[in-house]
Amino acid sequence: MAASTQRRDKKTTAALLKTELARTDNSSGVRGLQELLDAVLSPEESAADAEALDWCKHLLAGGDSFEDFCKTVRSYDNAALCGLVWTANFVAYRCRTCGISPCMSLCAECFNHGDHTGHDFNMFRSQAGGACDCGDSNVMRESGFCRRHRLKTGEDVPSVPRELLLMSEMVLPRFIICIIQHLRDGYAEPDGSSERDLQKVLQQLELHISFLEELTKMGGAMRTVLTKILTNQQTFRELSMGQEENVYAKRNYEKYLSALRSSGLASVEEKGASADSGSGGGAAALGSLGATAAASPDPSSKEEDQYGGQNVGQRKRVKLTSSTKDPSIMDTLKHKCFLEELLFWTIKYEFPQKMVTFLLNMLPDQDYKITFTKTFVQHYAFIMKTLMKSHESDTMSNRIVHISVQLFSNEELARHVTEECQLLDVMVTVLLYMMESCLIRSELQDEENSHHVVVNCGEALLKNNTYWPLVSDFINILSHQSVAKRFLEDHSLLMLWMSFVSFFQGMNLNKRELNEHVEFESQTYYAAFAAELEACAQPMWGLLTHCKVKETQDYTKTVVRYCLDALQIWFDNIGFVDEPAPNQVTFHLPLHRYYAMFLSKGVKCQGLDLDSLLPDQETLMKIMVHPLQIQASLSEIHSNMWVRNGLQIKGQAMTYVQSHFCNSMIDPDIYLLQVCASQLDPDYFISSVFERFKVVDLLTMASQHQNNALDSEQERPMLEGALTFLVILCSLRLHLGMSDDEILRAEMVSQLCMNDRTHSALLDLIPENPNPKSGIVPGSCSFEEMLSAVADFKAPVFEPGGSMQQGMYTPKAEVWEKEFDPIMVILRTVYRRDVQSAMDRYSAFLKQSGLHSGNPWPPYKERTALHPCYEGLVRLLHCKTLHIVIFTLLYKIWMDHQNMSEHVLCMVLYLIELGLDSQVQDGPGEEVPCIEENCHDSWFPSTNLLANLHHVINYVRVRVPETAPEVKREPPPSTSEDTSTFSQNLREAQVFSLVAERRKKFQEIINRSSREASQAVRPKSSASRWLPPGTQPQLVTEILEIRESMLSLLVKLHQKLSARQNSLSDVWLEQPHAERLAHGDGITAIERILAKAATRSRQSKRCIQEICGKVCPPVPPKKSSPSDKKTMDKEERRQRARERQQKLLAEFASRQKSFMETAMDVESPEADTAMDLGASEQPDCEVLYDCVICGQSGSSTDDRPFGLVVLLQASSVLGHRSRNDQPKRLPTSDEEHIYPEDTCGAACDVRLTLLQRFFKESSCLQSVSIGWDGGVYVQTCGHTLHIDCHKSYMESLRNDQVLQGFSVDKGEFTCPLCRQFANSVLPCRPGQVTEAGAWHAPCHKPAHVLVKEVEDLQDQLGIFPVSFTTETNLSKEMESVIKDIKNTTQKKYMDYGRNPGSPDNDFLFMYSVARTNLELELVHRGGNLCCGGASAAAKRSCLNQLFHVLAMHMRLYSIDSAYNPWTRLTQVTHSRESECGDDRPEVPMLFRDVPSLLIIFVLTMPQPLRKEHFTCVVKVLYPLLYTQALAALSIKFTPEERRAWLASGAHQKSGFNTETSWEALLSHLVSELSAAKTLYEVKAEEGSTLSSTVWTPQSIELTLQQFCLPYLRLSCLLQHHLYGDGLTGCLNEEEFSVLSACLGLVSPAAQPGSQVSSASCLEWPVNPFALLSQWCSEVTSLPESQAEQTVTLVVQDPRWEAPRLLHLPDNYNTIFQYYHRKACTACSKVPKDPALCLVCGAFVCLKGACCKQQGICECVLHSQHCGAATGIFLLINASVIIIIRGHRFCLWGSVYLDAHGEEDRDLRRGKPLFLCEERYRVLEQQWVSHTFDHINKRWGPHYNGL
Repeated sequence: MAASTQRRDKKTTAALLKTELARTDNSSGVRGLQELLDAVLSPEESAADAEALDWCKHLLAGGDSFEDFCKTVRSYDNAALCGLVWTANFVAYRCRTCGISPCMSLCAECFNHGDHTGHDFNMFRSQAGGACDCGDSNVMRESGFCRRHRLKTGEDVPSVPRELLLMSEMVLPRFIICIIQHLRDGYAEPDGSSERDLQKVLQQLELHISFLEELTKMGGAMRTVLTKILTNQQTFRELSMGQEENVYAKRNYEKYLSALRSSGLASVEEKGASADSGSGGGAAALGSLGATAAASPDPSSKEEDQYGGQNVGQRKRVKLTSSTKDPSIMDTLKHKCFLEELLFWTIKYEFPQKMVTFLLNMLPDQDYKITFTKTFVQHYAFIMKTLMKSHESDTMSNRIVHISVQLFSNEELARHVTEECQLLDVMVTVLLYMMESCLIRSELQDEENSHHVVVNCGEALLKNNTYWPLVSDFINILSHQSVAKRFLEDHSLLMLWMSFVSFFQGMNLNKRELNEHVEFESQTYYAAFAAELEACAQPMWGLLTHCKVKETQDYTKTVVRYCLDALQIWFDNIGFVDEPAPNQVTFHLPLHRYYAMFLSKGVKCQGLDLDSLLPDQETLMKIMVHPLQIQASLSEIHSNMWVRNGLQIKGQAMTYVQSHFCNSMIDPDIYLLQVCASQLDPDYFISSVFERFKVVDLLTMASQHQNNALDSEQERPMLEGALTFLVILCSLRLHLGMSDDEILRAEMVSQLCMNDRTHSALLDLIPENPNPKSGIVPGSCSFEEMLSAVADFKAPVFEPGGSMQQGMYTPKAEVWEKEFDPIMVILRTVYRRDVQSAMDRYSAFLKQSGLHSGNPWPPYKERTALHPCYEGLVRLLHCKTLHIVIFTLLYKIWMDHQNMSEHVLCMVLYLIELGLDSQVQDGPGEEVPCIEENCHDSWFPSTNLLANLHHVINYVRVRVPETAPEVKREPPPSTSEDTSTFSQNLREAQVFSLVAERRKKFQEIINRSSREASQAVRPKSSASRWLPPGTQPQLVTEILEIRESMLSLLVKLHQKLSARQNSLSDVWLEQPHAERLAHGDGITAIERILAKAATRSRQSKRCIQEICGKVCPPVPPKKSSPSDKKTMDKEERRQRARERQQKLLAEFASRQKSFMETAMDVESPEADTAMDLGASEQPDCEVLYDCVICGQSGSSTDDRPFGLVVLLQASSVLGHRSRNDQPKRLPTSDEEHIYPEDTCGAACDVRLTLLQRFFKESSCLQSVSIGWDGGVYVQTCGHTLHIDCHKSYMESLRNDQVLQGFSVDKGEFTCPLCRQFANSVLPCRPGQVTEAGAWHAPCHKPAHVLVKEVEDLQDQLGIFPVSFTTETNLSKEMESVIKDIKNTTQKKYMDYGRNPGSPDNDFLFMYSVARTNLELELVHRGGNLCCGGASAAAKRSCLNQLFHVLAMHMRLYSIDSAYNPWTRLTQVTHSRESECGDDRPEVPMLFRDVPSLLIIFVLTMPQPLRKEHFTCVVKVLYPLLYTQALAALSIKFTPEERRAWLASGAHQKSGFNTETSWEALLSHLVSELSAAKTLYEVKAEEGSTLSSTVWTPQSIELTLQQFCLPYLRLSCLLQHHLYGDGLTGCLNEEEFSVLSACLGLVSPAAQPGSQVSSASCLEWPVNPFALLSQWCSEVTSLPESQAEQTVTLVVQDPRWEAPRLLHLPDNYNTIFQYYHRKACTACSKVPKDPALCLVCGAFVCLKGACCKQQGICECVLHSQHCGAATGIFLLINASVIIIIRGHRFCLWGSVYLDAHGEEDRDLRRGKPLFLCEERYRVLEQQWVSHTFDHINKRWGPHYNGL
């Protein structure tokens, strides 16, 4: 039966089977179908066979065609979700306004059909793939659904008829098992299977899986069928095992079982291994966290050894056995349905894209979604194992997240799975297991005996971020409140998680290199920071978002408890007692940070009491140590103490404070230290700080000291670091009472103060408060409102250099005045230079607003009030230890001891001021009775700063080296006082030791219970400090007489800073002005402190007045002491040095000025004369040039010529002009097109081709100009040099190894003076300036004489001037520059003749170069000469020199005098029979291009040409031009009009002055041309429709003038360059009269303001009517067959509008949506990087290999074709514009900016972009003026690869 059914055609078979199966008794049908399927879907067949697939399609359709079947099924689609699945690189949208989950995304179609106006949305390029959430109300708000999914489609869809999908239900299970069998078969044992084999299997199954995917797209009805099949356990059991008789299926099943074996976490071998090591006793679980087991290297684990090699023998891997894991996660998988096995193979084959898409396409089906999610969780451990083994972990990670983000973003589903499948346990266990694979023993603290294990950051797992898919899933589910609460309530889970976090505690330990520089800089710190941020901090932020209200107090308490437990275990494991190990630092303390952040949240949001969350004092002391160590290390790193560890340590210090990390790293650390400081004894804390910063030895009154820990150059930065840290600690309020809004404001202000910022940079730089992924800054106040409150927007502007500015935000004035907080800036700067930048900006503001003119100090800012819990922090400022330090430092600064700096003083004053502003309330019970024994208590009477300020210290005992100046050489004199008083002083003298203090305090806290013990300890520790130790006999004890208080020192410092004796009079105190003192330098700061002290305490006020009174007398105290003398000398020396410096600077400035005057000839008037080689006042002298290389000036001679630095470039700008003054629009739909036919380049090509068809070649090539496309444009910077100097300059460039942006081999260089890009040198002709005078002399010769002279001059053409018979250097250079000009453009733009390279062709090219340059200058002047004057372009113009070079070259060609057009212009000849050589006639005069003729005449006559001859040529050519204008006009008339004008003109002909009456001439012309009947008739057919206007004399006159203007402009410009005639400016309507007067066409006697008629300029050399007849006869004698072409040639229009780039749409999305999916015209694929030419709108592939021709990519090809090697392309996917210029390219920037005036390169942010008109204008202007090379600086070679 099977065989016969196969033979019959598939369609009828399918129909038969369907009817049989539809019967009630369908057993025969079922049997038949099974047999057929056994044959068709036999698994032994090759999978790639398409026959089976074809059968399935026919069977499913049951007799219909498959397409119809699809349509029918689709009509029953009841899905309310979009569910479109996409892969990487797809463009999708995310709307934060509509999203409930931060992962929400929409496809472009749903987004465009929904209403998101005014929403916060962005477009993004999917990295891992995704699916559209439109219609899913769990993930997004319904208001954002699109039109299609807003209607719940499910209701009105009819139910599906059973028979429609009957066949599908029968056939598909067999089809799926077939796929599974192929997958099983393809799997070989782990050792044998290679990547390649798996790929092969997948390729063969490609069609099958695509077919499944196709089915899912048929909609809800089909998906329901598939779900039933995939989840049916019965079918799976029947089909999966394989029937007994089928050997193949059996073998298959065996393979499947073997593959399953390794799927659990504990595989068989491993179970055995862990048992062994457990019994070995080394791995018993330690502590309450089972996972922190003893780290014994495990000998029996085979797996480990494979990886062992990677560690290069560094440290042994550690393996943990853990008893707390859930056994179900460990076990091998068991499958119950198709879906489970399909997912299993999907994982095994490392997530093939097609399978992933199929599995995701099914998700809109709810039942499927739930089953699939459970299956996914069940396979989670297996996914992790596969991921770790994978070689392509990146791709695989993306595919995993592609699936999981669809499942876990839905809170409902996540909760369901958490309850049913223990999702949280699975995830935490899997993560723990994963990290356990790369643990090593921690070397922190006690290297030998440490029991702590950390992850090894060098492992691939961390280096490649392999863990991120799993971590991101975890973060994703923690964002759901219900799930997070389960996590926080489950204590065993929290314990597990803490043990996971502790793996990261102390990772990536740095040890300071003390001897030589480290050989190999490890880059592991990237991995470490990423791991802490992603694996520890982000889950922490996720949990914190759910601990915001009072009801969640218990969660916080629990987490804090477990944190403290974990910390305690950590301290024990690393063997930590009280001192950190020296020279070690780790930046990673996630346990500390968890503890800190939950503390902060608990106090701030949940109303918890701080004390209830704190451990005992001893633990706090331990907790404080490591964060403090980090702060000290930051200072050490910036003081270059870690310089031998390489750059990476600086990188760590920077990353630690960088904006993405700071809120998870430095902020919690500082907060934790603030908590410790507020709880611990302040003296202990302060002394700990100075000891950690290693500056204890520096804090002595003595001028010299020994420091064992630091070199002397490190002391100052370390002291500055310690003081700055204390200031930050006491003044930062981020977690101590600021609201979210205040925090946002402070962050914003500090970033804006460093630099003006763009909106996106600001968003990026401000640390986001909660989970960084959420993208929403919390708090009541939005980012935008806050931004507008603190900053002003500076719109994007252009700087003259052409550099593009983005839209920037800059702080408002009142922000600078009141809110600038240097402390916050110091905390947030990654680079130290940013602090300086903020200060510079601040001082600039003060200068500008007149608040302070000098060099200001960082302003002091009032702080927000402390939260009551943290009030203990203030005690830091009111402890005696700090007061002693402050006193000591003030004294040292006043005495000018070494290593003191302005910054030290600034910070000391800041601390005093903070202390004055925060008074501590002294309770009576706080005083400790046993005061006397505390050695430092005798310094100051109280702990209150205000009280201690005026306390006078008399004597201090110091230890100094014997060499110090303090050591007295003789015993003290006993004149006034006997020895007893001296010993009295000795007893009074203060001694101070920080270290002893700290030790003692620590002991006190530890031994609280036994008072006696502590008292026994104390005196010992304090005494031991100043008894001379035996080891260093050179330390001597001395007693210094001080007799100062802090106030007196402040007053003296005030004098020192202001360099005046009595700088403070006592009157000053009576009227303190607080506002005046807010901004200023150190003097202001001291005044502000003294004023505060005086207002707060009467006693201080009295003391200040006393001190001021005492100090007032002119005799200063202690002038004699050597140190003061030193300061005096120092001051004088400084003064002298300053004066010397001023003198040098002044001298330098004057030199520079003179250099500028000589060199920059652009500025100075003398140089101008050298430039304008014409008019010069000095008589009888040669033109002088300056060589910018050797600096000599001289004239250009034949032997040693000078040259102008020029840039030659090919240009098609002129060719892109069109007749329309509106630019063409860029097409953004299939209906719009651009037609290139109407451009100037195209029109001129057509004209030349027409002429070449009918006329003689050589004559054609002189009748038009080429160079509209690919003409050579010459521009100069105006500097000259000796040509031989230039050659040696090029040699030196060639030998210079530095990478330049240009190619020296192609002759490119930069001007040695102004660095402008150039590639050739144009020789200057030698010549007298006086000659010019003669050539200018006005002529009074009659016209016919001049005409004859011109004719004679043309005959001289062949005769060379003498100098050219011998080869001179000059002539050689002329030839080489001609060669350069020819090489500039491509061959095709030079050869227009029939025989390339012929002299005629060359001749055409040469005069066209002149034409191109004249035309381009006209374009640069705005298309007319109305503005007059020597414009900037003219000043730098080199047309004069160019003309001479071209003229020299043109003399090589002679024009045969028989064909000389001059004779046909000036004589009426009758012999037309002389043409015998070529059977084709010459080009009629009426078809010739008049400006071309002008240039040919000028260039071919001997140089320099007299001006009278030039004017003669212009005059002779004008009538021809005028006749052409009349001819063109006459063709436009209707026949009636033509007859009318014919009659009226004939009437005029008889009258007077007919030569200059256009009517007479017109009438004559019409009658002559009518001789050729066809001429007017061709146009007549179309004419009727064309001309609806009526021609009046005025309109005719205007038309004629417009026709003649281009020629007049060109002639005027030429005259200006050759003879230096000025151009006078005029109004647009006067242009014709002014130009004709300037050229001498009308007599200057005419009134200057009066209008000139176009005809009055005519001056005919012979009878006009005869000449007209002759010219017309040339046209009428043409054969009638060419009439149409003849008309085309007659009707020419020389007017063109300025060249424009395309008109672009306002919104970038319009371009993007149309072009980013558009297929390339050449290869019909969608290009990876599509680009658009902005000149002509062509759509090209950037870098696309598909469109390469001869190894050149399409963009480069197009730039050659469209712009003669200049291309302007808009890259669709990046929104930026690239410029291709020859062999180089550069990124120009973007013309589309977002709402904040910013570019969005690569569309990374995806915000809506709008056209910035100004930028686009600048781009167009640079294109037209050919200045890309000069303005854009960053060029690179493109090697034809764009």
